Amino acid sequence: MAAQKINEAHEHIAKAEKCLKTSLTKWKPDFDSAASEYAKAAVCFKNAKQYEQAKDAYLKEAEYHTENKTLFHAAKAIEQAGMMMKEQKKMPEAIQYIEKACMMYMENGTPDTAAMALDRAGKLIEPIHLEKAVDLYQKAAGVFENEDRLRQAVELLGKASRLLVRLKRLDEAAVALQKEKNMYKEIENFPMCFKKTTAQVLVHLHRGDYVAADKCVRESYSLPGYSGSEDCVAMETLLQGYDEQDDEQVYRVCNSPLLKYMDNDYAKLAISLKVPGGGGKKKKAAAAPQGGASGGPAAANDEEEDEYEGGLC
Repeated sequence: MAAQKINEAHEHIAKAEKCLKTSLTKWKPDFDSAASEYAKAAVCFKNAKQYEQAKDAYLKEAEYHTENKTLFHAAKAIEQAGMMMKEQKKMPEAIQYIEKACMMYMENGTPDTAAMALDRAGKLIEPIHLEKAVDLYQKAAGVFENEDRLRQAVELLGKASRLLVRLKRLDEAAVALQKEKNMYKEIENFPMCFKKTTAQVLVHLHRGDYVAADKCVRESYSLPGYSGSEDCVAMETLLQGYDEQDDEQVYRVCNSPLLKYMDNDYAKLAISLKVPGGGGKKKKAAAAPQGGASGGPAAANDEEEDEYEGGLC
């Protein structure tokens, strides 16, 4: 079967070369037919799992589409060449071809196709190169944003934000989340604005910036339905616990279903959040009754511990 497909591919290449020949009666090469034959050859090679030869055939197809001024088809062929690299696990080369195809889609006036290709490229590279995936998702979001397709843009920004959190690039994640929130506000998806506020608070607290976290919640009071909502009450409780160094209150909010069932990257931020100084105030208070109803001896022990907290010297 594979050998038959390879033979077919070579027959198509021979036909393509014939289309390119000129003579006294045929002054111009037939680029359109040559591109078509190379496309057929590429499919045959692909079916035979000869991915390197398939890539070369797709690039030849792209070359002749370019000569024929059919840039959209040239871009499609280059994108397919990238997919052949993906089949060979040569991901950086695959992404290079797909990015080149995207530039051609843009030049051809088909930005939506470019953005979708960038999104696909992001998904391909994400398992092995998070930084590059962030770049591709942000580029795709930018293309959709320029086309006023905010719903598609904000979805891609969301992917980039989550990866920035995973990469611990929290300053950039904070900026990306604010942009997401602004877009959701613009398209009047207020429940998503609430979720983004929660994500912002977690990111800012991990950055050690309580003021920025508090500001996010205060700004969200202007969103319809936010004040008094489950999201709002949880963030107010979290910020209070964080400010008062109340470990137990912070733990309770961060392990509540509201935060535990967020996107995985934000849920991890929640369960790993610690108050500065590790106060643990409420946990000590809860342990106090072990020393008796009044808690006297336990209180004394606490004082002794505090006396030597900084060491014996």
